[in-house]
Amino acid sequence: MNLYTRLKLRYSNPYERALIFKANGIRMGEHCQVFSNVSFGSEPYLINIGDYVEITSGVSFITHDGGIYVLRNLKLLENADYLGRISIGNNVFIGNSCIILPNVTIGDNCVIGAGSIVSRSIPPNSVAVGVPARVIKSIDEYYTKYKNLVDNTTKMNSIDKEKYLRGKYNIK
Repeated sequence: MNLYTRLKLRYSNPYERALIFKANGIRMGEHCQVFSNVSFGSEPYLINIGDYVEITSGVSFITHDGGIYVLRNLKLLENADYLGRISIGNNVFIGNSCIILPNVTIGDNCVIGAGSIVSRSIPPNSVAVGVPARVIKSIDEYYTKYKNLVDNTTKMNSIDKEKYLRGKYNIK
């Protein structure tokens, strides 16, 4: 990407950033968000992202296994690369600093916890966390856990949200 595009990415909001990546060849559906410091790797054309996907800060998509370098140097696989596709379904949240490795599919309606390393495919309607990421609950179990714990703040402006949270947590 040229300098202008890189600067535009730095100062854009997550929705605008997704549109910039799409305009530069990343296959991404509608209504996506891409936060800062996301890397689509050296083969971004091997990545397919569905609709309503939120990719938070520091996520890396890695479509190759760089360790093959050692085998090339040992003259075991002199001209080899190991590459694989990455496919992200619809309505997926990928937490901060996750790493998504080659030949992984993340199904529809998934939550991937912050810091997870996704080295194998995650079935639809799952919550997965860890290193390596593993499914810990279904999206229905996730809903049941949080349905009575959430704060309805998404439509509040920042001032009203701060006032509400300060009151809730008794912060002066």
